[in-house]
Amino acid sequence: MSSLDDVLDQRLQSIRAAGLYRHVRRVDSAQSPHLRLDDRDLLSFSSNDYLGLAEHPDLKRAAIEAVERYGAGCGASRLICGSLAPHHELEEAISSFKGTEATLVFGSGYAAALGTIPALLGTEDTVVLDKLVHASIVDAARLSGAKLRVFAHNDLNDLEEILLWASRSRKGKVLVVTESAFSMDGDLAPLKDLVQLKERHGAWLMVDEAHATGLYGLRRRGLAEELNVAAHIEIQMGTLGKAVGASGGYICGSRRLADYLLNRARSFIFSTAPVPAAAAAATAGISLIQGETGRARTAHVWELVRQLASQFAPAQSGNSCKTAPGSAPSDSPAWRLTATSPILPLIIGSESDALRAAAALQELGIFVPAIRYPTVARGAARLRITLSASHTAQEVARLGNALQELAL
Repeated sequence: MSSLDDVLDQRLQSIRAAGLYRHVRRVDSAQSPHLRLDDRDLLSFSSNDYLGLAEHPDLKRAAIEAVERYGAGCGASRLICGSLAPHHELEEAISSFKGTEATLVFGSGYAAALGTIPALLGTEDTVVLDKLVHASIVDAARLSGAKLRVFAHNDLNDLEEILLWASRSRKGKVLVVTESAFSMDGDLAPLKDLVQLKERHGAWLMVDEAHATGLYGLRRRGLAEELNVAAHIEIQMGTLGKAVGASGGYICGSRRLADYLLNRARSFIFSTAPVPAAAAAATAGISLIQGETGRARTAHVWELVRQLASQFAPAQSGNSCKTAPGSAPSDSPAWRLTATSPILPLIIGSESDALRAAAALQELGIFVPAIRYPTVARGAARLRITLSASHTAQEVARLGNALQELAL
């Protein structure tokens, strides 16, 4: 039998040949638009820190105080000895922010998905996913053992056909899962229509608000608040490492849901609790989002989105998913500029071309990652540009000029 290293070397060669080889990049600076990467200072448009809170003094202060009071680690899972006060304070803060009865916090968004879906569904049940949901949701659906069906992205007709099939052919429960703002395309789910469909067919709905929390709604709770459907969504999922500025994931909804997951979600039960510093920082981030800081930073992000979108695409009408300020989609086949999200993907196509485009931008002092398969479909490699409240209008103009210089 071949040695493990020989087999892995062959597999790595195949990955390189396909233009899909990845490596981690060491960053010698704090998370901000200004990165020290590979001994170079670069202007970054790669982070999900949409409101620029990861470097906010309030979050750093909260983390330091938590370390000084509770230490660096938790010692065990929360059900053994690790349920420290910062975890409870964070869950109370999320529930108040989201307007739900209860919340359960996990170590990451991935862990939240992986614990929740298998806890709720079994082999007699059906889970129906939007084609573009995050990999963690796909993995969780497979792990659950439920019958897995996928509907075309944001295609309500396709979803209804699947729901009709499930009602005729399946005996168990049906769970529909979608993101609200999609992580790689920046477009939005038609949540009002999804709610109507799931209620018409007696299904449950789970919505991942990871890329929407902090950006949509009067109180910046997310797209579900923006569209006034939060009360009709059984399971709200989110992360604390994007607009909130810290780390972790959560599920919020009814008290029964939180209590059940505490008893049945394996990624919660069998994981050491998140460090107290992360929980305290997330609580501080949620507080900021709800106040004047959140309001001002959210407004600034949308100004930057409009600025970059207007440089490449004139405003049009007719975007049924448009809820945030900005223009409608461009006619350009490369840009998917909906101006409904701080995620602005530039579709390149081939993996090698995307890598070359990213390298060309880096030569101009701008860091934008090339996103490739399996994160996106084959032949849909892209530059994924993300804007943050920490960017200035001048920095966004510099990005726009660089893209035009490179004819991207």
